[in-house]
Amino acid sequence: MKITLNQDPAFSETEVVINCRQADEDILHLVAMLRIHQKKLVGTLDGELHLLDTKDILYIDTADKRTFLYTGQAVYECALRLYELEEGLRGLDFLRVSRSAIVNFRRIRSVRPELGGRMLVTVDGGERLYVSRQYAADLKEKLHELERSFGK
Repeated sequence: MKITLNQDPAFSETEVVINCRQADEDILHLVAMLRIHQKKLVGTLDGELHLLDTKDILYIDTADKRTFLYTGQAVYECALRLYELEEGLRGLDFLRVSRSAIVNFRRIRSVRPELGGRMLVTVDGGERLYVSRQYAADLKEKLHELERSFGK
């Protein structure tokens, strides 16, 4: 892979152009990483690439070494791994809830404590996700932060 960086004060904005014979998995991965910085993720559905606003994503899940982005309308496959998404979405109200899931905190409708220290989260649209004990403290802290922000 050849990488070229052109710097010129005359450029009004940064533009990334990828020239390739065919968009393979590595190229899709690179595009997905770049999109995170624009608060957009790339998801594939029926062979088409879709640019998704992070605010529209309810949660992210992995299964069989594949990553999926869930919106209210569809489920998209993503070329990035869960840990890469977690890192890229840091600071955008996304919260890791288990080894295989990240939830959009702004899209949580309800939280219910469960036995054994776990929690059950319901997101917009009614889908439910279990929060493992390992990540329950992070969710509780986020809820407390929200409560404290109303007291100001």
